[in-house]
Formats: sequence, structure tokens, C-alpha cells
Amino acid sequence: MQANLENIGALERRLGISVPRDSVITEMETRLKRLARTVKMHGFRPGKVPMDVVSRQYGSQVRQEVLGDMLQKGFNEAIREQKLRVAGYPRFEPKQMGENTADFEFNATFEVYPDVALGDLSHVGIELPVSQVSLEDVNKTIGILLKQRVRYEPAERPAAIGDRINIDYCGRIDGVEFAGGKAEKFSVILGEGRLLKDFENVIPGMSAGQEKTFEMTFPADYHGKEVAGKAAVFDLKLGSVEGPILPQVGEEFARSLGIEGGDTEKMRSEIQANLERELERRIKARIKEQVMQVLLDNAPVTAPKALVEMEVKQLMENARKDLQSRGVRVEDIALSPEYFSKQAERRVGLGIILGDLVKAHDLRAKPEQVRAVVEDFAQGYEHPDEVVKWHFAAPERLSEAESIVLEDNVVEWVLGKVEKKNKEVTFNELMGKS
Repeated sequence: MQANLENIGALERRLGISVPRDSVITEMETRLKRLARTVKMHGFRPGKVPMDVVSRQYGSQVRQEVLGDMLQKGFNEAIREQKLRVAGYPRFEPKQMGENTADFEFNATFEVYPDVALGDLSHVGIELPVSQVSLEDVNKTIGILLKQRVRYEPAERPAAIGDRINIDYCGRIDGVEFAGGKAEKFSVILGEGRLLKDFENVIPGMSAGQEKTFEMTFPADYHGKEVAGKAAVFDLKLGSVEGPILPQVGEEFARSLGIEGGDTEKMRSEIQANLERELERRIKARIKEQVMQVLLDNAPVTAPKALVEMEVKQLMENARKDLQSRGVRVEDIALSPEYFSKQAERRVGLGIILGDLVKAHDLRAKPEQVRAVVEDFAQGYEHPDEVVKWHFAAPERLSEAESIVLEDNVVEWVLGKVEKKNKEVTFNELMGKS
């Protein structure tokens, strides 16, 4: 079996492979004899089917199997000999040849991984966010938790922002009702942004049972194109007004958060600990984001097309699953591969760089590092020990934790090469809040 290699692009290679015809025929005969011992055919006892009948029935299939196996074997031997790192899968194509040629000849076209050359990082600067959880941050979080447990009671007063209201309305454009412009007993909380601003602004100050007619113009960029930019007249009736009743910060509230005994001080301590854990994650994520960009900027690589295409398919599949989980009909949305191509190129490029650094500098995930990541993740659950046991019960469940450790090891390695500067950042900034 012979093979010769040629470069046909930056990462594309073409490998010519010759498979001796005699070897194929010999292997075919061996496999057909083996098949004849077990094959079942109508009119013959098992193992007694004549070879010429077996050959006519299965010869073409076996020939393809033998050729495929020999091609793959020849390809694997050639890339090992040439020390090539193949990206994706090869494409085998037969060469034009005569029926009596001595060899079967094929071309295998494929891509290889690019070389990674990381530049000097000593001049690169990275900002390390510095922040802490304050008493105000804890109080704000408690306020959010209180709002999540709000209940509503009928209010004998005009509607105000924060109230839950029930309304009937009917809209007309040029005197004609339009699709989506009518509802009965529609419940909404004022101020949550579910209603258009010009619609919602007429409701505060109205009392239960009151009716009002008003005109408003839909925004030009409104998602309903048939009414976008048009003026409509609405008849509105306010059915009911319910005011929010927040729970008191006390033993009962603490128990609702899973604090045994309702100890409010313990509740505050646990909330602070959770915020500090989340703050640490956000700081690590911001540092990691900077490091990844540094690697992309200082070790530019060309991502193999085959890997990018595979990544695009994976991103599209993830997007479909995400949309389905939100109740969106995927068939109603056209997902374009081009939309995901840039993200796919970035992910593939980073994966190549990270893989090279891990191998070159022995940054592999150590068992104790993986366990630490799993234990940290488990802290967000009611029974952390059971979560940890579940992860270690099957090795494949540790793959995500191992990936996190590998990235963390690369981040630490890069931080040892660059200039670092602390930067004070507020808790709200890191949490993405205004």
C-alpha cells in the first residue's frame, strides 16, 4: 500500500492512496468463505450455500467493506508516518483508472490542525476586578426575595404602579378591530413592562369599574408589522385592583428560604455567602474573558473549515433546544448557519489554542482540581454530598468539570506571563445591574 501527500491549501491536504488489487481480492475471498459458513439463504441448509451463490449475493458489499477498511488503514498509517493531526474526517474519492490496473487508487482530502505560535505576553496588560459584598447588597437581595414572595389583596383605591390589575380592552384602527387588539379579564402587574408605555400610562389613577377611551400610536418598530406606526383608539375597562403585600423579614420568611429555626442572622450570613460565591464566579469569568481574548490576539490561528461546520451544527442544535424549552415552535424560525459562523470560528480557534497550551505546558486537569470544581458546584443544591456522589458515579459526568479546570489552568498560566493591574469594581457592575 502506497501513499503520497500534497498541500492544496493553508490547512488542506490531499493524500493519494494505492491499494493493491491482489490484496483486496485475497481479503474478499477470506471474508466470503467466512460468511458462507453462517449465511442463511432460501433453498440451502446453513453453511451449505455454494461459494458462487454467496459471491453473487454479497460480493459487491464485501468488496466495498474491504476497500473501505484498507483505505482507512492506509490513511491512518500515512498520517502517523507524516505526523499529521487531522481535523474532521477525510473525504475519499476514487481516481479514474482502468479495469485491469494493478492497484485501486484513491485521493483522501482532509484538513490538518494549524500550528500555534503564541507571541510574547510580557507587554500585555490584564485588569483584575476587585470587589466585595456590602451590607447594602445583602439588603437589596433580601428585598428581591421579598418581592418574589409577594401576594396581592383587593385594594379599595385607584390603581398604582406595582398593583396587579384586571382589564378588558378593545382597540380599533380606522374604526376596525385588529388582530391581537382585544382581550377580556387580562391580568397584569403595572410597571413590569408587559404593556406598551403609552397604553399603561392611562391606567394609574383609575378605579375598579371605571372605563376610559384613549388614542395611542404603535411604535414604528413594533413587532406586529400590521399595526406598527399606526394610530389606534382603545376602549378600556378596569375590572379590579389588587395591591402588593410583602412578607415581613422574620422567622417565617427565613424558614421559607430553607433556614432551620427561622434564624434571621443565619439567613443574612447564608445570603452573603451565596453573593460572595457568585461574586467570585463573576470575577473569574471576567478575567477568563480577558485571557481568552489575549490568546486570540496573540496566537492567531486559522480554524479548519470542517471543525467550524461541526461547531455551527452544534450551536444551531443548542439554539433549537433552548427555543423549544421556552415554548417556541422551532419550525416557525429559520436558523441561519451564517449567524453562528463567527462564534463557531472563535470557539474552534480557542479550543485549538487551549489544547496546544495544555499539552505544551502540562496543564492537564488533576483529580483534586476536578473534585474541587464539583464540590463548589454542588454547594448550590440542598444536598451537596449527593450531587458530588452522582458526578463521580460515572466518569462521563465529570467532563464539564474537567473542561473548567483545563481553562482555569490556562488562565493561571497566562496570568503568570502578563502585566496585572487591580481595578475596583462595584458589586452591581459585576452583576450587570445598573
